[in-house]
Amino acid sequence: MPTQLKYNTSIAKNTDLAIIVPADQVAQLPELRPEELDYVQLQIQQEAKQIILNRYMQRIYVVVAPEAKTEAARHEALRQAGYTLLKQLRTDKITELVILDKTGAAASLYLAEGLYLSNYQYQKHKTRDAKPSLLQTITIADENVSEQAVQELASLLEAVYKVRDLINEPHSHQTAVQLSEEFVAMGHEAGFKTEVLDELQIQTLKMGGLLAVNQGSEDTPTFTIMEWKPENAQNAKPYVLVGKGVVYDTGGLSLKPTPQSMDYMKSDMAGAAAVAGILYAVAKNKLPLHVIGLVPATDNRPSGNAVAPGDVITMHNGMTVEVLNTDAEGRLILADALSFAQKYNPELVFDFATLTGAAMRAVGKEGMVAMGTAGDETMNHIKENGYAVHERIVEFPLWDEYKKYMESDIADLKNIGGADAGAITAGIFLQHFTNYPWVHFDIAGTAYLHAEDTYRGKLATGSGLRLVYNFLRSKINR
Repeated sequence: MPTQLKYNTSIAKNTDLAIIVPADQVAQLPELRPEELDYVQLQIQQEAKQIILNRYMQRIYVVVAPEAKTEAARHEALRQAGYTLLKQLRTDKITELVILDKTGAAASLYLAEGLYLSNYQYQKHKTRDAKPSLLQTITIADENVSEQAVQELASLLEAVYKVRDLINEPHSHQTAVQLSEEFVAMGHEAGFKTEVLDELQIQTLKMGGLLAVNQGSEDTPTFTIMEWKPENAQNAKPYVLVGKGVVYDTGGLSLKPTPQSMDYMKSDMAGAAAVAGILYAVAKNKLPLHVIGLVPATDNRPSGNAVAPGDVITMHNGMTVEVLNTDAEGRLILADALSFAQKYNPELVFDFATLTGAAMRAVGKEGMVAMGTAGDETMNHIKENGYAVHERIVEFPLWDEYKKYMESDIADLKNIGGADAGAITAGIFLQHFTNYPWVHFDIAGTAYLHAEDTYRGKLATGSGLRLVYNFLRSKINR
């Protein structure tokens, strides 16, 4: 069972509480006894950030409201406080927690967000020593926050859990077909439509990139179309989301090294999972926007039939590509989906992919690389939303000079540039398949972590989902 996030301003007696309070207002807490107030004030003087009061029948956790230079930084500090608080809740074996906010600034939402995301666990395949989380319910009892706001956050965080589950699932249990079935199930649950194209339909569409990457596989590819189109949609042209769905990547004949490379390539479909997660959150919360998700999916394996370095393939839009490295496969399947997206005459297209090691080496696990043709206003808006949810963006340029890197001697394009500017040349390749405002997110550094990183956890993070959901939500006329 996933964590439950609820809203209820009625607090039962002896309920375990987390109280968020500014340091200078502790003396005004009616929930505490005089001796407890004295103790808490003493702890705050000693710069404690969280103070535990054990009443034996009840525990109270006083969380000192963080000070920060910006609102975004304060919200992130509250999420971090939620991560820290969860460690103590686990020690104390707390199953239900009510959050009271004494700041009057919706701090409870951000503390709850950090708690909820920190509480995620993936133990589906454990038969021994599984340790399910004890914390089952987080209740926000804040009269300054609406029940609708809490429910919206709950649906968004539930979507993050679903994305993490998809990415953490091993390829032995998740082929391209099985991934598309998960998308169908998510659509049924959230309310968006799903259509899955099979190999014959993909061949009919002449998606040469997706078919080429799939050549070495024993499993068939899929192309999934997800659509949320409510009757009250405010956008005349849809927002289109494209996600890389390589369910496992060996590198093909350009075989990857291992360890710390091929052995975690079940996560190479993190972009696809993010797209499905965004659709799930948008539909669950009934945002009045027309949103479409496109996911080309396959694994990338070596075999006697596998596409070989030096081969030339024809893409969905008719362009020819010289495949010089079969481990640069994500851009091939994305390119087909991006050119397919032209049929929708989109307002804006986002693509999400664990695309290049170059992006990860450039900015590490601390942020995502982005680039595109959507213009400065849109990019600045994306960056603002990134800071708001602490999914930060570093924008790379798409200067015309980089196009020379992708020139082929025998085809329209080659699929890799040189050793320099690897993340950018991947974006330059994708740009050839767009004729609309477009932003490319390279989430290679943030999608899957090998060590615990506060509320992002360990393994899959759900990177990009909260950022783009909040960006889309900001487009609603209220």
